Amino acid sequence: MRFISAMSKDFLDIIKERGFVHQVTDEDGLHALLKTPGQRAYIGFDCTAPSLHVGSLLQIMLLRWWQKCGHTPIVLMGGGTTKIGDPSGKDESRPVITDETIAKNMAGIKPVFAKFIDFTHAEMVNNDDWLSKMSLMDMLQIGRHFSVNRMVKQKSVQLRLERDQEMSLLEFNYSVMQAYDFAELYKHYGCRVQMGGSDQWGNIVAGIDLHRRMGKGTAPEIYGITSPLVTTASGAKMGKTAAGAVWLNADMLSPYDYWQFWRNTEDGDVVKFLKLFTELSLDEIAKLGALKDAKINEAKIVLATEATALMHGREEAERAAKTASDTFSGPGVSENLPIIPISPKELDDGANLIRWIVKAGFASSNGEARRLMIGNGIKVNGAPPSDENAKLTRADMTADGYIKLSAGKKRHVLVKLS
Repeated sequence: MRFISAMSKDFLDIIKERGFVHQVTDEDGLHALLKTPGQRAYIGFDCTAPSLHVGSLLQIMLLRWWQKCGHTPIVLMGGGTTKIGDPSGKDESRPVITDETIAKNMAGIKPVFAKFIDFTHAEMVNNDDWLSKMSLMDMLQIGRHFSVNRMVKQKSVQLRLERDQEMSLLEFNYSVMQAYDFAELYKHYGCRVQMGGSDQWGNIVAGIDLHRRMGKGTAPEIYGITSPLVTTASGAKMGKTAAGAVWLNADMLSPYDYWQFWRNTEDGDVVKFLKLFTELSLDEIAKLGALKDAKINEAKIVLATEATALMHGREEAERAAKTASDTFSGPGVSENLPIIPISPKELDDGANLIRWIVKAGFASSNGEARRLMIGNGIKVNGAPPSDENAKLTRADMTADGYIKLSAGKKRHVLVKLS
């Protein structure tokens, strides 16, 4: 495999050709800025869950490429803005999150970034450090730089108005607080670039405008870049599966299941995802993209292994690939498959198979599990169950001490005695 190492192109050229760019505020000005190494750019991450999910991975990869091109990334933890909740794309207000939960979520999120970024040449800051210290009068003084006429035209506000959904004053000011983040990061870190998803364009532009107004025309130019919303070839939002969100933390989604997520990529998305979520060279990606019919599965395995190596390390990625190979190429069972414990009493009493199909994540309800069974979508130790009322018993336990449950050809778990 050929990977990119030395940077012969600047950051903006690289991310454009790999599909990261949706909008740029001033492309010529940014190109000129990037001729000087050591520039700072930031992306904000609110702490709404104890792990980021794969929908945040594109932004993390942007920070990684920024650093690989000789610049300094800033990870902005949204300890302050999480207390409000970004209204972008939301029909209604987010539930209020306590300070204790935010701190716990932040602790869960932080370790992920160290897998992608070298923090000897990067920064991680928390916007609660300045937002929590601002008085009402401080906020109102900043607010004088904002036009309410313009703010009500933002998509996040218009969505609520069109659907007659309430928006609180707190949420309405989210863009003010995010804009002020940019001002703080410029003031204390010399940060001149903000990046984010396409839904953040209004907030980024608001930050640039605030910078100009506060600087009264004398401050150097700052810039914004947005990336496109990543959807699958079938139009679904990337990162959601029938089993739920694709989490980045290993304690919420195993490296094997993470590998399987990428392995199950739709044919039409393979090249796009190789460009965005691996560091393979474009020449190598073109060769993989030229594979047709059943051979496209070889490209999917490369995608799964390279994406998993970045997230969980090369050893875990290769272990997951071997697990999948062992599982799919014959009757053998790999010890690295996900394991669900079952008590001896449950086996002795006869465990309802439908319940265990749901517990394995193969179905979200008993009804869906029953339909899978009726449609021959479930196997126990490689064989279909006798009927929809089947139970797991000690008779199903193999000599190796497991019961293998399968949904289709690609999803497997081992049920073992606890």
